[in-house]
Amino acid sequence: MNDMSGGVSLVNWTAFSQARSELGANFVRILGYFREDGVKSVEQIEAAMRAQNAAALVIPAHTLKGESRQFGADPLSDLAETIETIARDCVERHDTPTEALQYVAQLRPLFENTLALLEKEASPLVARRQGFGRRVAGI
Repeated sequence: MNDMSGGVSLVNWTAFSQARSELGANFVRILGYFREDGVKSVEQIEAAMRAQNAAALVIPAHTLKGESRQFGADPLSDLAETIETIARDCVERHDTPTEALQYVAQLRPLFENTLALLEKEASPLVARRQGFGRRVAGI
């Protein structure tokens, strides 16, 4: 499935469906937590990047990586993992995370586009729209 990204899917829909199935009635609530945590993580990553603080990049990037993967948001998870890896390497070298800048710059738009797709797919209205408001033949 193409997702606004030039042919590469922003969501692994098989993993998304599995998460929805496993989480059941809790799925929409947990997706809401992903939204809240993701917004905070992106903000913390951007602030740490502005401050050139590699150590402050690690935890929010790690959090975003894991939560994204749970919903099948593989490109977002991979990007967060790249930022986390660079940050960890910089911490070990006592260096500034300059090389992470190009990845951090991609993070917010990727997060927002991915979240929009996840929420659109998870919306209870998606299931209702299929037959709602249409006349059934023979009635």
